[in-house]
Amino acid sequence: MKRKRYALIVLGATLSLSLVVTAVLNQALAHKAKHTPEQLQAFQDVLMEQVRLGDLLFHGDGATAQQMGVNLSRTGMACAMCHPFASDTHPHEFPKFQEQMNAFATLRDMINWCIEKPNEGEIIGTDSEAMKALEAYIYWSNQGSKLDTGRH
Repeated sequence: MKRKRYALIVLGATLSLSLVVTAVLNQALAHKAKHTPEQLQAFQDVLMEQVRLGDLLFHGDGATAQQMGVNLSRTGMACAMCHPFASDTHPHEFPKFQEQMNAFATLRDMINWCIEKPNEGEIIGTDSEAMKALEAYIYWSNQGSKLDTGRH
């Protein structure tokens, strides 16, 4: 009798847990509606506009920097002079401990370090449109890199 009762309790608990898990999964899946081709194209258009602006900033386009209200360099250096086509920027390794800064850093921290130190520019807001554009260009240029956070 005790075994049957125990078996029924375990079965009831299992069913209850199963219902809770199903409810949670269904709730999570509610946000997974497929995007329409038009939406996907709109997302791609926004991304590529940010990549275009980031490319201009990265390569030292003064008019774009002025339009965005940033001064990325007082030395005449552009990001691309040290990192052609965003090479050697390693966005897939961030966040990590960054030796030059002697601190744990994100890609945005490293972008600002490069602007401030070697380029003698003015650091930009981490949520600014210029930062988002630079970050979009760097990530886009490094597509296909394996995410390897913290690697050196």
